Amino acid sequence: MTAFGLYFHWPYCTRICPYCDFNVVRNRDVDTAAWAFVLARDLDWLAAKTAGRKLTSIYFGGGTPSLMPPSLAGALIDQCTALWGLAPDAEITLEANPTDAEQARFAAFKTAGINRLSLGIQSLRDQALRFLGRNHSAAEARRALDLSLRLFDRTTLDLIYARPDQSLAQWQAELTEALATGIEHLSVYQLTVEPETAFQKAVARKAWALPEDPLQADFYDLTQGLCADAGLPAYEISNHATPGQESRHNLIYWHYQEYAGVGPGAHGRLLLDGTRYAVETRKAVGDYLALGQRDKFTLEPLSRAEQGAEYLLTGLRLTEGINLQAYEQLAGLRLPAKQVQYLGEMALIEVSDDILRLTAAGRRVLNRVVLELLASS
Repeated sequence: MTAFGLYFHWPYCTRICPYCDFNVVRNRDVDTAAWAFVLARDLDWLAAKTAGRKLTSIYFGGGTPSLMPPSLAGALIDQCTALWGLAPDAEITLEANPTDAEQARFAAFKTAGINRLSLGIQSLRDQALRFLGRNHSAAEARRALDLSLRLFDRTTLDLIYARPDQSLAQWQAELTEALATGIEHLSVYQLTVEPETAFQKAVARKAWALPEDPLQADFYDLTQGLCADAGLPAYEISNHATPGQESRHNLIYWHYQEYAGVGPGAHGRLLLDGTRYAVETRKAVGDYLALGQRDKFTLEPLSRAEQGAEYLLTGLRLTEGINLQAYEQLAGLRLPAKQVQYLGEMALIEVSDDILRLTAAGRRVLNRVVLELLASS
């Protein structure tokens, strides 16, 4: 079955984290009835354009979608089932924060149809959680993880490392603790400073600094080794899983397959009448709720060069790499042999049986590799 996913963006958060550059707003005066009406209408519109597909994945992201009423999540899942149908093993993920208030709702979300919970734990250390601006404690994080592992068949959690003044020994102890819980999927991200965030302003005034590049590389290598030794090898640059527990929704992105998005600022990639489109919705919450579909959704046809570049950027994140024939079909040309040879000699890529993948060294410099490969394309 061809994979097809749907992403719901719920923009509300109780607190805006200082590192976050997502399209989020404070959780005030949410009109649930208005959201239910607008999202249902948008689903009808998308379903008319994508007739014949069957959903293999639904993902509720944000923001903090665990703040939405579980009944709304259930109604949206039911509507998706009626419009497209669900694959027998469809993955339905909800992102959640581990506060006590949200933990009380986990069972209701399972009843609504959620079968995979993604916990934004970020750290198991109270000092780090305060620095990251999180509104939960390490104890709440542990309780939420234990509850999720008991309630849901599949659970994943996020952690952020390479924090200011964090030592390798401290990260080793924290990651080892997380792995010891029996978690089967883990997303681990190096702390980055995104433009127009509170963290960028803090770094600009020299309140703190990220670790130097050599130490960041040591953090990365330590993470890869610990996860692999625990039976969760990397299948993507920042994602680790036991075999069979990979995120099916995110694999849709990385395999450059079709997905639709609803909610303010949501993105999609759809193949309509033989043309691949980049689909995007208005970011402003007020605009999203007020506008009709023709004004809310933007569909931009992608050139073959753009498709090839996107396939490289997404597919090379995977340890399995990309299929060179698939790249040629998308881009309309082959990757430049000179650059492929050069990167191979630099031990940043390897090519075998028409598959090009990054080496361990290449995964550290993904953007450089992609720029080299596109230089003469």
